[in-house]
Amino acid sequence: MPVSGSEQSLGMLNDAPTSAWDRELEELFLRTGSRFTRIEPRRRMRDYVRGLLAPVDRKSGWQLAEWAGHATPDGLQHLLSRSRWDADSVRDDLQQYVADQLGHDDGVLIVDDTGCAPRGAEDRVGGGAHRWSSQ
Repeated sequence: MPVSGSEQSLGMLNDAPTSAWDRELEELFLRTGSRFTRIEPRRRMRDYVRGLLAPVDRKSGWQLAEWAGHATPDGLQHLLSRSRWDADSVRDDLQQYVADQLGHDDGVLIVDDTGCAPRGAEDRVGGGAHRWSSQ
C-alpha cells in the first residue's frame, strides 16, 4: 500500500513515530480550529502546515498543493491571502502550545537559523561550504 505525502512527513522529524506526530499535530489543529470561521480554511490550514513539515523539495504554492492532493494552489493561496481567520489568536494558541510542551511559563525559546546552507549548495561540486548568515 503506497504511503501518502502527509503520512511520510509526520514521521520524518527526528524519526519520531508517525502516530505520535499525528497526535500532536491533531492537538494543535484542535486548539487553533476555532480561529477559523469555516471548515474549508481549517482543512486548508492542516494541509498547509503538514506540507510545510513534509519532505517537499520547494515549499511553493504549487508543490504544497500537489503534495496535499489539491488540483491547484488556489485554496492554499485563498487561505493565506483572502480567508477570514484570526492570525493573532492562532499565534497565541501556538505560543501557548509550545510553552505547555516545554513546561516552563518563564522559559525562552531561541531559534538560531544563522547557519543555513546557501541556496543551490547541494548542486555544486563538493556541496558548498557552511556559511553563516549573520555575525
